This record gives sequence, C-alpha cells and structure tokens, in this order.
Amino acid sequence: MLNIRRVTLATGALAVGALAITACAPSAGAGNDAGDDSTITVWGWRQEDATTYEEIFKTFEEAHPGVDVEYVPYLNTEYDTILATGLKDASGPDVAQLRSYGLLQPLVESGDLVALDDEIEGLGEFSPSVLDGARGVSDGAVYGVPFAIQTLHVIYNTAIFADLGLDEPTTWDEMTEAFDTIKASGVIPLANTVTDTWMLPIEQEIFGAGTYGGTPYLEKMLDGDANFTDQPWVDSVGAWTSTQDYWGDGFQGTSYEDAQALFTSGQAAAFPGGIWELANFRKANPDLELGIFNVPAPDGSGTPVPGYVDGSFGVSNASDNKDAALELVEWMASPEFGQAFSDELAQISPVPGVTPTDELLAEAVDGYAAEPSPYITYAYFSGGTPTAWDLASSSFSSLILGEIDAAGAAGNIQQGIDQWFTPRS
Repeated sequence: MLNIRRVTLATGALAVGALAITACAPSAGAGNDAGDDSTITVWGWRQEDATTYEEIFKTFEEAHPGVDVEYVPYLNTEYDTILATGLKDASGPDVAQLRSYGLLQPLVESGDLVALDDEIEGLGEFSPSVLDGARGVSDGAVYGVPFAIQTLHVIYNTAIFADLGLDEPTTWDEMTEAFDTIKASGVIPLANTVTDTWMLPIEQEIFGAGTYGGTPYLEKMLDGDANFTDQPWVDSVGAWTSTQDYWGDGFQGTSYEDAQALFTSGQAAAFPGGIWELANFRKANPDLELGIFNVPAPDGSGTPVPGYVDGSFGVSNASDNKDAALELVEWMASPEFGQAFSDELAQISPVPGVTPTDELLAEAVDGYAAEPSPYITYAYFSGGTPTAWDLASSSFSSLILGEIDAAGAAGNIQQGIDQWFTPRS
C-alpha cells in the first residue's frame, strides 16, 4: 500500500520558465561521449509531436556524431500497457516518456527505471514541487526529468468578448455577468466537456480552486487536518457546477471533441481546459483570436492558477545503451532542450532558464508563479488505488447527471482514498 509521506510542496516562488534564477547546464561530457554509431530509442505517447521531436533531437545528434535519437510514439490510450511490458528487457526503450505522480508509481515499484538523483546534475536546479511529479512515493527518488507544466485556465475568444464590449473578468461577479451577456447574445458562454469524464476534475479545479483555498488547503489535507468531505471542498464542487447555466443546451452529451469544435467554430465563447489546448485550437482555426483568464475566488481572496507536471523522461534499467540514454536525459534537463520544447511544441517547459516566447504561455507562467494552485485529485492523491482522480471523474459524472449531490461526490472520493492514504507525519 502506497502513501505520500514523502511529498514535498514548494509554496513559494517556483523555478518555472522565466522565474528560474540559475540555468542548469549540460553535463561536462556532452560533446561526443554517448558513443559512436548507436541509436537511443525514446518511447512516448504523443503521436502528434513525433515530427517535432525528431527535429528537436537533431541538435543533440549534431553534438554527438554517430548517435541517432529515434522517437517512437504509441497510441495514448495503449501506451501505459505497452511501456510496462517494454521496460522489462533491452528490446524496449532506452528513454521513456513517463506519466507523473501516482501514475508513475507502478514503474517505480517494479524497479524498471533508473533513479536519476545522482545521475543528472541538472535536476538540482528544478524546484521541489516540479520534481514531485517525477518522484517515487516509497523512496523519494526522482526517476525522470520533467518535460512540461500544464496550467489550467478559461481560454476565450477575444473577438467575441470585444464585440460584446467585455473585458477579462477580475471578480467572480464580473465573470458571471460576462457569461450572462454572452448567453443573451445567442453564443454559448462555456464549451464544457461532460461525457469524457477525465476533463471533469480539471473543470472543477479551474472554477473551484479559489473556493477550497488551493495550496494552503492541500497542506492541511496532506497533514490529515482536512479532507474532501469538509465544507471548503464540497463548496468548491458547488462553485464549479453553479456555472452549468452557461454550458449550453444538451450539455450532458457534450464530448471533449464536441466542446473543442464548439469553441473553435465560434459557437462558444470560452473553453475551460489546459494550456495545451492553445496549439490544438490554433491548428483547428488559425484565425481564432485567443486569450486566457484565471477564475477569481468568489469571496475575492485571490485568483489561483491550477497547474501540474505533465510527465517526465526517464531511463530504462534494462537498456543496453544506458550511458548514452543518461547523456540524452541530462541534455533534456538543459535550457537548450527546454527552450526548443517550449518554442516548437507551444508548451510550458519546467526547465530552469527557459522563457516562453509565446505571449499566452508567458502569461500562464506568470499567473502560475504568482499564485500557484495544485491539481489535487490528480497530483497528490493518486498514489494508491483507487486514485482520487478516477474517483472524482466518475463521481462528478454522476453529479452532473443528477444522481448524487456535491457532498455525495466528495464522500465517494474520501471513502476511496481512505483505503490507502496515510497523512504525512
């Protein structure tokens, strides 16, 4: 049974993007020490990013003559099973894209990954909260170099807001008044995903973090002094579902792809989701004018920005090319890789010293740095079975369908994690 006693949360300034004070450098041998005429195989779940990764890896190859880096993507929904099998012997990857937090733990417990604390010098520059996404729960070791921070916002169509004379809301009341104006104009205010239940905890964080209290409340939960059934958390669920009037007719049948299409086609004015959507929306509609705003706490106490580590790159213990793999992963902890990742894939790199060139990414980083808030059910209560994230996904679905209320949904989550969670001492 797993617990999260060793989780460390950084509550001060985060070493993310432009906020880092000291940039990490590639290891001293990063010129041609990875060996000659060798191939480093990198497995991942981002099929849509394969061509870009191959271009990014050319920089490493140029500095390491005779070394070829091959990115091998698999279907996202099948990747975890394929990776668990592939890590068992040398026929699998040398380097693997790893899930974060609780989803990483099965690979840690099976001993299939190399602990990187003493192997990758650049990890010393990352903030503890970022490294939590790649940390083993049982031993506290770091098993991957984090590659992306995902922040959660309301992404909106700036042209629709401008046409209706609306500014970005700075209070909860301003937000709902703006949604009322949009609804009255015949446009759907919020394109919320409902049937793809993995999005529901994301939406709850976006609209509820300011109600339950973000990071300070998480600290109490980790110490065992607060839980999901306490009123702040229950009220946060209610704050999210109070926006249902703005989700459009027949929202109960709206899928993730449906919601994306409603937004990119201009039928909906806003989409609550992750910063990763920027690239998707721009590809779907290059003429779309985008902005982001963060949801203010209803009581005016702040404007938290939820965020989490999306994943990391780790090294297989079964690799026959371990030295070269470690050399590549060391480079992945460098600003050179992080900047290319951010620029080419329009993502937020957690590598210290990286500054997003995309204005909206930079805005997201600034907001997250000013008032970071956790993605609680996914990041900090997924270290056992059942995970809070799975429980929240199913319980929130039942809530929206009218089968339970907010207190019932919170009770389901708490009952599930009580089976394995131990407060930190």
